[in-house]
Amino acid sequence: MLATRIRSWKSVALTSAAVLVGLSAPTLTATPAAATTTAYDSTYYKNAVGKTGTSLKSSLHTIISSQSKISYSAVWDALKATDQDPNNSSNVILLYSGVSRAKSLNGGDVGDWNREHTWAKSHGNFGEATGPGTDLHHLRAADVQVNSTRGNLDFDNGGSSVTNGGGSKVDSDSFEPRDADKGDVARMILYMAVRYEGDDGWADLEPNEKVNNGSNPYMGKLSVLKQWNEQDPPSAFEEKRNDVIYNTYQHNRNPFIDHPEWVEAIW
Repeated sequence: MLATRIRSWKSVALTSAAVLVGLSAPTLTATPAAATTTAYDSTYYKNAVGKTGTSLKSSLHTIISSQSKISYSAVWDALKATDQDPNNSSNVILLYSGVSRAKSLNGGDVGDWNREHTWAKSHGNFGEATGPGTDLHHLRAADVQVNSTRGNLDFDNGGSSVTNGGGSKVDSDSFEPRDADKGDVARMILYMAVRYEGDDGWADLEPNEKVNNGSNPYMGKLSVLKQWNEQDPPSAFEEKRNDVIYNTYQHNRNPFIDHPEWVEAIW
């Protein structure tokens, strides 16, 4: 069952007075996400609500670190449930391209879909090991070729169109998802940064302002991810996915899907 969500969005007003005195109108940017209320605030998130900054991040880390883990082979069937096409139960919706593809076409051949690590597994060298390598909150079904094009690139704006990428772009050092997936990607990356803090045998994953992070446990660019979080709020598909992971598989939640405003509160 989807969490009850109450969201109010701020509006930006431009005054005519500024124009009258010859001033330039301000550039419009993504509107900060307003405070949200969910059915989990008095239970699951009760120790985090009301906090900001490092205190909020620490509280969320403690909360979401309590999870059930699955094997990498089990991820195949899990993605068939988490990424199911709401209009066709025989298909999954692919990240980056937005294509609906048969669940049975999972594998490594052209025309198949495979398991995309949005936080590239080489960034921190966690590979496919049970833990960050199998965490469903950042694993998505993706077209084999589009996934290969993304590789382990950091995320940023710009580049040329990706073949069959649904509007996604790529250049030599970064990947830009299609508009409808930008917020999803941002919230998955920032979930990983809160969940994996280096206290459980894995690297301390953190967002930064760079690309070309290579094997370092960092993923950029934070300023762009924050903008994407604002521009592309959580969708019904994303919210349902969060619920399926919580109720059926890992029993932990991505807090930035429930509370996208917490991105700005921490970073």
